[in-house]
Amino acid sequence: MDDLLTMSEACDILKVHPNTLRNWDNQGVLKAKKIGTKGVRRYSKDDLSNFINKTPGSYRPRVLDLFSGCGGLSYGLAKAGFDIVAGVDNWADALVTFERNHPGAKSALVDLGDFNPDDIEKIAGSDIDVVVGGPPCQGFSISGKRNPDDPRNKLYIGFVGVVAHYKPKAFILENVPNLISMAGGKVKDEIIKEFSALGYDVQYRVLLASDYGVPQNRKRVVFVGVRDGFNFDYPVATFVDERRTTSDAISDLTENSLDEGATNKNAALTEYQKIMRKNTDRVFNHEISQHSEQTVSTIALVPDGGNYKDLPEHLKNIRKRNIAWTRFGSFKPSNTIDTGHRHHFHYKFNRIPTVRESARLQSFPDDFIFYGSKTSQYKQVGNAVPPILAEAIGLELKKTLDSARGEA
Repeated sequence: MDDLLTMSEACDILKVHPNTLRNWDNQGVLKAKKIGTKGVRRYSKDDLSNFINKTPGSYRPRVLDLFSGCGGLSYGLAKAGFDIVAGVDNWADALVTFERNHPGAKSALVDLGDFNPDDIEKIAGSDIDVVVGGPPCQGFSISGKRNPDDPRNKLYIGFVGVVAHYKPKAFILENVPNLISMAGGKVKDEIIKEFSALGYDVQYRVLLASDYGVPQNRKRVVFVGVRDGFNFDYPVATFVDERRTTSDAISDLTENSLDEGATNKNAALTEYQKIMRKNTDRVFNHEISQHSEQTVSTIALVPDGGNYKDLPEHLKNIRKRNIAWTRFGSFKPSNTIDTGHRHHFHYKFNRIPTVRESARLQSFPDDFIFYGSKTSQYKQVGNAVPPILAEAIGLELKKTLDSARGEA
């Protein structure tokens, strides 16, 4: 029974109205299983997968997300037309968030540095079209070679092992942009060589999230590998001339905390805010952090878009990091959202951004709710791939996979 989906979950996956599902059931197009004396409709995941794959134009490639965290990459891919099968991580809080925001997907608490791919297959099944994830790659030596004795390499090796096990049609590997210059570029070359040996045509590019409509200047290197000689093209940057700003993203959110699920009584002021609030006018994860009087009085001296250089001389060095006392600029995309180090402040209010404000700047919509402690929530947001960037990548990869099926 655990593999059966409710009608609501099936609708979310197929992007159809419940009446459509009822009609398909009655017509024999997609039969539901009737449960209990009332005949409640439930849907088999296998039946949905077979239906999707056999219906022209409705193919949704099945995705396995490794190092998934809360699921920013998966969320964007789902919007682009992919079926998210499972998220795998060793972080329980993040997996709760993942599962509650990805209807029909499973989560697996697994140490990807010490596992057997067969164990993942027991959860995700054997039919995977795309493997995605962001494994750490710090265990490469200065020569660019993978050091087999470095424990940090176990996670990267785990990612490679899953790709080798499933032999998916494609994979996406994302990471910090300086990965391509590590060891003079030899780390990047070794990654390409490793996946090429598995039969993939591999490309990489550094992408800036604000180029694609995310109100944040966040860079990531994205490797994409595809089988069968089909070409993948990276998405065209469509927001270069008119980037969304921090104010565009969060100016409708209140200075003070809101109770969980409280109605946002402020009007949506920008197109972006309307997109974020499309599915709900309620606000979650908007609890402000309390600062000392000294912190509040100090940051009050920093103007919109300013930093420690705007402080009086006697205050400039009270924090030892140059990024300290940085205010986001309301008039430009935000700095890279971190995992809650409390160095970046709201462009107007004398406090750090809330989890919800950080999530907005990462392009998570307001109905994507984060779970766990507030510290954990900040970390989940800061570690994620912005969903809007992921969607842009996914739309292009979907074209590639559709072309492989002759549906382009």
